[in-house]
Parts: sequence; structure tokens; C-alpha cells
Amino acid sequence: MFQKILIANRGEIACRIIKTARRMGIKTVAVFSDADRDSLHAEMADEAIHIGPAPAAQSYLVIERIIAACKESGAEAVHPGYGFLSEREAFALALQKAGITFIGPNPKAIAAMGDKIESKKAAARAKVSTVPGHLGEIADAREAVRIAAEVGYPVMIKASAGGGGKGMRIASTAKETEEGYGLARSEAKSSFGDDRVFIEKFIENPRHIEIQVLGDKFGNVIHLGERECSIQRRNQKVVEEAPSPLLDAKTRNLMGEQAIQLAKAVGYDSAGTVEFVAGQDKSFYFLEMNTRLQVEHPVTELITGVDLVEQMIRVAAGEKLALRQADIKLKGSAIEARVYAEDPSRNFLPSIGRLVRYRPPRETAIDGISVRNDTGVTEGSEVSIYYDPLIAKLCTHGPTRIAAIDAMGRALDDFTIDGIAHNLPFLSSLMQHPRWREGRLSTGFIKEEFPDGFAPRAVRGKERETLAAVATAIDHLSNSRRRQITQQMTGGNFRFAPERIVMLGREEERVHVEGDITQPVTVSFLNADGDVRRRVAVESGWWTGEPLWTGLVGGEQVSVQVRPIANGVRLSHCGVVADVRVYTTREAELARLMPEKVKAGAGKSLLCPMPGLLKELAVSAGQAVKAGDTLAVVEAMKMENVLKAERDAVVKTLRAKAGDSLAVDAVILEFA
Repeated sequence: MFQKILIANRGEIACRIIKTARRMGIKTVAVFSDADRDSLHAEMADEAIHIGPAPAAQSYLVIERIIAACKESGAEAVHPGYGFLSEREAFALALQKAGITFIGPNPKAIAAMGDKIESKKAAARAKVSTVPGHLGEIADAREAVRIAAEVGYPVMIKASAGGGGKGMRIASTAKETEEGYGLARSEAKSSFGDDRVFIEKFIENPRHIEIQVLGDKFGNVIHLGERECSIQRRNQKVVEEAPSPLLDAKTRNLMGEQAIQLAKAVGYDSAGTVEFVAGQDKSFYFLEMNTRLQVEHPVTELITGVDLVEQMIRVAAGEKLALRQADIKLKGSAIEARVYAEDPSRNFLPSIGRLVRYRPPRETAIDGISVRNDTGVTEGSEVSIYYDPLIAKLCTHGPTRIAAIDAMGRALDDFTIDGIAHNLPFLSSLMQHPRWREGRLSTGFIKEEFPDGFAPRAVRGKERETLAAVATAIDHLSNSRRRQITQQMTGGNFRFAPERIVMLGREEERVHVEGDITQPVTVSFLNADGDVRRRVAVESGWWTGEPLWTGLVGGEQVSVQVRPIANGVRLSHCGVVADVRVYTTREAELARLMPEKVKAGAGKSLLCPMPGLLKELAVSAGQAVKAGDTLAVVEAMKMENVLKAERDAVVKTLRAKAGDSLAVDAVILEFA
């Protein structure tokens, strides 16, 4: 067994690998760029070595620097994690030449499967069903348009060396094909150092299902069941689960057999994933094979009890697989929610900044329900524009799918993040979505269910009463504390009016509150006549200033995010976000007279929707543009975002130039 391994990666996956290596008694070496100097993975490892500037192309993607770090530290092996160099045959060969073990598949398997074009050819030879398409290299945009027409729209343009949604575009017209071809090549070049792309038929209303395989150097290969990864936005996974609610035992076995057949055909000898696109009728086609550890591997670990990182290390060290196919039993259901630094209300555009507060839920395993959080940040960490916006992978496991979903809902409510935009409200809302809970999924789920973008769910029913009760208890605590301030003027006994008007936005709840702050507070909901329609006891140890309110509401355990606003609090619970103010009857009368403040629009300006690098400015001053024309391309977190004209207009002034680093809402250009 290795004494020391180097992890050629960063963030949560580097931290996750360190945990397993530490448990196995193996010392670890981290590498870090300028942007990651104070990162968690560099702190967790036994040693940390600087490898260059912040851009990945000058640090994490430079093979020579990784090998130099191995020699400097004496590391015998390298675990690449996912992304970066994990699927580069040249990296595995360079390590082999330097006498360093690659903790991953052999170079030939990477060449056959890591390249998306070659993997489809290998799958066809192995009699695995594949998606129709053009597997050859494409010379230019004109050829891409011709091939797309032959394959038939819609088509998927994909980077040959891609992964993680990078270098991938769906096109339904010749114009979209031409534009998507250029963007896919550009993203592929910057993310993987390889700009080759191919085109295949895009299967409409598909599901994304993948099989985890594990092989050793003695020809043994097993599979560990499937993961469903259909909840995606911009072709990047957001929520994954295992097992899939679509598959039955027969289909699972067929997919598993094909995955093993393919892995054996190329001599695969590590952890890998065979991805399939599946129809709602359980038909399936080979999509690609990822010759590395997947981001979503924890859900497989939770339902099988197998540590995939440990197995990769043992196989790389020359051990034979101790597991047989019959040993793999799928127990319960697991969900993974990717917590991203992005703004769901702005079409999930990336966000950057400092994590002013970062307090994930406690990792537990109680009464058959477990919570796991794989992360690479701590409170105070900086989220930069240079890398993927993934903050954490929150996972839950339970005896049934609904139990795991409900556990995820509670865990998300317990997750506190401040300082940047994040997708926690979206994930919480998703856990309550009927279609998600029923398992009626497709890769178009987010686009179909949130066609106008994400907005928090309306405050209705049980959640409305819960938030009103919590807000009332918070207000009652505040009032009680104010009466304890010393040196107040006397003049007789003072008592706060027990009747309150709780305003949730513009909607109102009439309540009556009673009880001392040292005891459970009783909140009575009143009807229009002042009669009590419902009473709930509210009990909590919450204190002013804490961002998370936890306690009992009507005997039920509840977690609510609390943020101060003018004259009230912003409460978030189960995907519902509401600005809540608690008034006396007279205060409420006056509040109703206040005009509603309307947010100003962008006017005649094109604003940068996210912090990033202005990679291209496609227009000039005085130019007339039509609706749908490309105005600019902004790169952020390895993704290129095209900004298009919403209507016909004339460009008046350019306020930025290609190469500028822009803040969110920075003015790029103005229209006449």
C-alpha cells in the first residue's frame, strides 16, 4: 500500500479523498494555486505545494507541475479526482514514465473511453446500443451545420474530452448549430485543453441514468447499481439519486451487464461510470463513459456501503477486488443536492464573493436516516471566478425515497450560507415539488417546471402559519427583551398588546400571543370576527442575531432561516421565502397606506448578469442589432454565457472592452 499520495485537484473532492486516505493511514499532499492559498484542502493535507497562478490552465492543468510536486514531496501515487487532468491519457502516461502510480484506469482504457468519440466507437464494437450521430471530428461550423441537418434536429454538440456540462450545447436550427459549435469548442479548449467536438441526436424528454463500475488489474469488473441524474440545468447536474425511480430489477441488470461488457472490452481497471440516456419506456442508449470518480459518487456509497475512493486506491496498489457482484446489495435510497454559488432568480448565473456565514447541517446517522456533507470550504472562504461554483454536496440516505427526500428538505432548511447568492432556496423548493416527489423526471425538468426562472414558492397553507408563528415568537422575544432594558422611564405598568397583525408581504394574519419568553409561547390564529381558529405552541432556544431558528411549532420540529430587514425579518423555510413584519393593530393600519417600492429596471443598458470576464464584445458603437443577435460573451466559472439582444435596437456607447473583469450589473453597453 502507498505511504503517500498526491491529490491533483482542489475543493470538495480533494477534501473527500484526504478523508479516506487518512482513514487508511496514507499521508496526503495537496497542490494549490494562488487563488487556493488559504483553501481547506491545502489545510487538511499533510503537505501542500504551490503550483502556479489562479487560472487552471496555468496550474491544475499543467502536467509538469504536478509531477514536480510529486518528486518534491516523495508521493508514490496521484489521485486526480474529477475534472482537470482526471481523463487525460497524456497525464497517466507522464506519471507512468516518471515512475508514479496513477490512481485511475490504465492509459489505454482512458484513450478508449475518456475520449467521447472513441468511446462511442468502442461501444458500437462491443454491441452496446448507442445514440445516432456523427462520431468523426468536425472541421468547422459549416460542416457542423451540414452534419446536424443529416442527423436531424434537435442535436447535441459535445466536447470530445468534456464533462460536467462544459463544452456542450443543444441546437434546434442551423443558426444555433453554428453558434453552439463555436461556444462548445471554446469552452472545451479552456476547460480541458482539447477543442474537438462531435454531434449526436438529442433524445427528447430523456432521463440521464448512469451505472457505476469497478474493475481491477486481474480482469474482474462489477457494477454497483445506477444513479439518476436527470435534474440538470445548462446540461450540468444539480440533484442526483440512487437508485433510479424509473428502473426495475430487469432493466437495472441489463444496463449493468452492458456497462460491464463495455468495461471488460477496453480492459477497464478502476472506478468508472457508464452513462446512458433513457426513455420513459425504459429504453436506453450508451451516452459516454467517464473514466474517473463522479461528482455524485456519494449516493452510490450510501446505498452500497462501498467506499469508492478506497477501492480505487487499493486497485491502483495492485490489490484484487475483494467484492463480487453478489456482494453488492442496494439498501434504501440516497439523494445528493449540489449546493452552488449561483443565483436561481437570475437563471442560475454564477455568484462570487466571501462566505460570510457557512454553517452546514450536522452530519448524523440516527434512526435509519443519515446526513453527509462533502465540502471544500469553511466560513470565510472565498468563491472565485476561476473554478466551478460547487460549494458542497449535501447527501441524505433513508429506507425509502420519500424518507431520503424529507430528510434532505430538513437538512437544507438547516443549511446557513451568507455573503453570496446560492441555490439553497431552489433546492428546498424542489424537495416539495409534486413531480419530483413522484419521480416523474426528465433532463428538461427544470426548464419545464421553471420556464420563467426560479422564484420562491408562494406562502400558502401550513407553511404560511408556520412562518407567521415563528415571526410572532421572534417579535414577542424582542418586545420582552426591550422591557428588560435598565433605566427606562416609569409611569405605571406597561404591557404590550397581545393582539398582533403579521404581514407576510402584503398578506396578513391576525394573531394573539401569550406566554413568557422562558416558556413556550402560544400563538392563536384569529378569524375576521376575532374568534380563535387554531392555536399552536411555539418553543425554541433561539436568540436574537442567530441566522437559524430551530424549535417546535405545534409539536413539530421546524428550522427557519432568519435574516433582519427593516422593521421585520426575512424568513426562509421549505423553499418559501417571505419578508415578515409583526405590527400592532395601529401600526398595521399605517403600513397598509405605504406605497409599494418598485425596483428600477436596466433601462437602455446591457448589464453584466454575473461577475466574470468579458471574453467577447460582438458589436460596435452605432451598430443596429436585431432581437436574438449576440451582443457579448461573458465567461465565469469555466462557462461561457452569451448575452443576446431582447429587441431591435441601435448600440449607442460601449462601456467595456474584451478582457475586462466585470462585477454583477456592470454596464457593458448602452442603446440609443
